[in-house]
Amino acid sequence: MRNNQLLLLLVFLGFSMSAFSQKKSKVEPKPEFSTITYYKVDTTELKADVFLPSQGQKGKMPLYIHLHGGGFSQGDRTNDYEICRMMTRNGCVAVAMSYTLYMKGKDFGCPGILSEKTKAIQIAVNQLWRATDYFVKNSNSYQIDTTKVFIGGCSAGAETALHAAYWDREWMGMYPEQLSKGFKYAGVLEVSGALMDINLITKENMVPTMMFHGNADRTVPYATASHRYCPCNASGWLMLFGSKTIYDKLTELGGSAVLVTQCGGEHLTMGGIMERNSTLIADFIKNATEGKKMQLHTAEKCLTPSTRKVVCPICE
Repeated sequence: MRNNQLLLLLVFLGFSMSAFSQKKSKVEPKPEFSTITYYKVDTTELKADVFLPSQGQKGKMPLYIHLHGGGFSQGDRTNDYEICRMMTRNGCVAVAMSYTLYMKGKDFGCPGILSEKTKAIQIAVNQLWRATDYFVKNSNSYQIDTTKVFIGGCSAGAETALHAAYWDREWMGMYPEQLSKGFKYAGVLEVSGALMDINLITKENMVPTMMFHGNADRTVPYATASHRYCPCNASGWLMLFGSKTIYDKLTELGGSAVLVTQCGGEHLTMGGIMERNSTLIADFIKNATEGKKMQLHTAEKCLTPSTRKVVCPICE
């Protein structure tokens, strides 16, 4: 009887030690990203999610900062996490940032107010500059190469990134803090974006730019037209120079430019286009960081093309 009790005690202790060992050795999964506050002033607190490559990288890495779309009135930084994941697979530190949605509750269309539309872009641009400054100053914490900072976004985020690259920071700055005068972005990656003035691009300030745009886009023009094709007597009339016009300008100046035209694509058919072109993006980043010129205009078919007839030689 006593032997049986001893045997049961030993079995119990064995199971207990095994369970304790398993519990002790259990490792919590590493978070996919970390959330930081990149700028805080008064009641404004702006956050960003930082994604790091899963494989340990040797040396400094490029940084990519991404802004979501939504007409400066909706959306949030979680919208394009898949783009950030793709960029980390390409060896970049990737950041999804929040910015002030100044047009929330306001009209960003043709009946809107032009000065309000431009102010929305200016606020977002200044906050992108603040995010850039944060990561430049904290580059050692994230193994970032500050000479290889890329920015980009979709729609409103794309417009923000383009203006951040080409606006004069001293003239357009809204915050007392400034990026260093000598700082220059390594490149821009944008989906369905545009500039308000094509003459912002000069031979001296041009940066490698990769663009994705549907040639049937009636919101942000593929080439040159007013925003949302508003009539010129509309209060919200705003001329925009889209991806094709930017591509033509950069190549004319001898700059580095890549344009992927989605044939028949409209503003809302561009989802997943960056992820589908991950290899091309990797080539673009590699060439940009090595100072090699890349000029390429290619096309892909839209699965749900517009019924509008659009003349576009590369799509024929």
